[in-house]
Amino acid sequence: MIEYIKGELTELTPALATIETGGVGYGLNISLNTYSSIQGKKETKLYVYEAIREDAYVLYGFAAKREREMFELLITVSGVGTNTARMMLSSMSVNELCNAISTGNAKLIQSIKGIGKMTAQRIIVDLRDKIVALGITTEIPAGGAVAAPVNNAVRDEAVAALTMLGFSPAPSQKVVVAILQAQPTLPVEQVVKLALKQIK
Repeated sequence: MIEYIKGELTELTPALATIETGGVGYGLNISLNTYSSIQGKKETKLYVYEAIREDAYVLYGFAAKREREMFELLITVSGVGTNTARMMLSSMSVNELCNAISTGNAKLIQSIKGIGKMTAQRIIVDLRDKIVALGITTEIPAGGAVAAPVNNAVRDEAVAALTMLGFSPAPSQKVVVAILQAQPTLPVEQVVKLALKQIK
C-alpha cells in the first residue's frame, strides 16, 4: 500500500500531477482543490489512494489527508465511482461538501455534474453519521449542535495505534473522537488506554 508520494513535481494539469521520486515518475489523478494547493510548487507530497481494477491500476493523489478521507467515504456510496468522487471534490471543498451532507442539502450536491437526485440523497443518508464519526467534520446535524474540535494529530496517532492492535479503523475513530471531545488535552497514550476499555 502506498501512503504518500513525495518528490519533484514534473508535470501538472488540473486533472493530473506527475511526481518524480527515485527515478520513477508517478502519474496521479487529482481534484481541482489539490491542483490549487500544489500549483507553483517544485516539490510536493500527495497522499495516495490506489484503485486496482482488472483493466487498470490508477493512483489518485490528494494534498490533504482530509480530502483523501472524504474521497474514500464517497466511493463507498452505491453509484459513486472514483471519477464521480473526484468531480465532487473538484466542485466543492471538503468543508463545503461536509456541510452539504450534514445539513441534508441535496440540491447543492445535485448541482455537481453527474449527481442525480437519488444519488445525492443516498450520499446524505450513507455519509451523514460517518463524516462526524471520522472527525472530517465536527458538525452534528441533529439539533444543529456543534461538537468540540479534536486534536487531529492525537486522533490520528491513537487510531493508528488501535488499528495496529487489531481493532477496525471506523469504530476506533468514533471512540477516539468521543474521548477527545470530552477531554481535549489528553495525550495519545491515555486516549488509547481509555479507548481500549470502550471499544466493543
